[in-house]
Amino acid sequence: MSGVSQRIEAISESATMAITVKAKELRAAGHEVIGYGAGEPDFPTPDSIVEAAVVAARDPAMHKYTPAPGLPELRKAVAAKTLRDSGYDVDASHVMITNGGKQAVYATLQCLIDPGDEVLLPSPYWVTYPAAVGLADGVTVPIETDSAAGFKVTVDQLEAARTPWTKLLIFVSPSNPTGAVYTATEVKAIGRWAAENGIWVMTDEIYEHLVYGDAEFSSMPVEVPDLRDHCVVVNGVAKTYAMTGWRVGWMIAPAEVIGGASKLQSHSTSNVSNVAQAAAIAAVSGTLDDVAMMRQAFDRRRQIMFRMLDETQGVSCIEPHGAFYCFPSMHGVLGRELAGTIPTTTLELAALCLEEAGVAFVPGEAFGAPGYARFSYSIAEDDLVTGLTRLQKFLA
Repeated sequence: MSGVSQRIEAISESATMAITVKAKELRAAGHEVIGYGAGEPDFPTPDSIVEAAVVAARDPAMHKYTPAPGLPELRKAVAAKTLRDSGYDVDASHVMITNGGKQAVYATLQCLIDPGDEVLLPSPYWVTYPAAVGLADGVTVPIETDSAAGFKVTVDQLEAARTPWTKLLIFVSPSNPTGAVYTATEVKAIGRWAAENGIWVMTDEIYEHLVYGDAEFSSMPVEVPDLRDHCVVVNGVAKTYAMTGWRVGWMIAPAEVIGGASKLQSHSTSNVSNVAQAAAIAAVSGTLDDVAMMRQAFDRRRQIMFRMLDETQGVSCIEPHGAFYCFPSMHGVLGRELAGTIPTTTLELAALCLEEAGVAFVPGEAFGAPGYARFSYSIAEDDLVTGLTRLQKFLA
């Protein structure tokens, strides 16, 4: 009999992290691999943020325990940043600092979900959401969207999936993995539906600053003020400020939820690293100049990747408008012979492309969307073009 609990046995490793690790292992072994798996900016953290961390590391006060829900200065700075960037006016007491956005997601679900509660999750979805629902003993209810709908869920779909056990909707815009961005009208309609039906919403705003063209970010509790007492906003410094490794995120929620999450954090991790919190204060309190530079680079890569994928034989791609991912359909490739093998799933195709072409991407199965694949354009432009050229030749 296994000594590992059924709860842990039921979840699998993050597919995005697994692909990234595999690509790094092959590179270390001397193989030329270009990886499109990691969801992290390839830019260094801006110098001003790093310097704030250096100063904090030399401060003896930062060498001690601090409050579990976060440094008061950072909670206040996050509240101010949220008002500045999305127009959502919240008190610092409604902010809790977490060890990255993932912990904010985990804490939210632990605080809101009881065994058997249903969580509506539009698909394709980020790989961690259903795992976190399962760890809270909740029931994930996937709601399928596709490229024809721009990978956006509708109110009619949500209503059709609603039952007496529906407790929460997980909403993400801009989306990982599809790059979809909901309009303000669409956000408002979904928020009103949730408010009218007494359904909680966890809205993940981690990619709020990464929108392109005419797309605009809209925050659901801003569009629907009536929802704020049943809404949790999760966010962090990882994507906006190129700080994935610093592990600082946050959740903004009603007082009872923040109180519960603070109790949970006091027994799990205690406070987030003080040095990282000091860096985060500098990040959220500073200008968005570095963010604008990174967004411009991502936008250029976005257009290159979208064009090259859509020109690849058997691949069909719609234009993403946010985050830093393309999510093409690989259905036209499946069932064809490639290097003496006939892949029938994107899992098999991803393994084949990694082995034969040195190109690593995440198969759609990881996101609840078989037949699709996620490619991140948060890599150097030369590598991006080189890898996609290899892919085009291999799939020709």
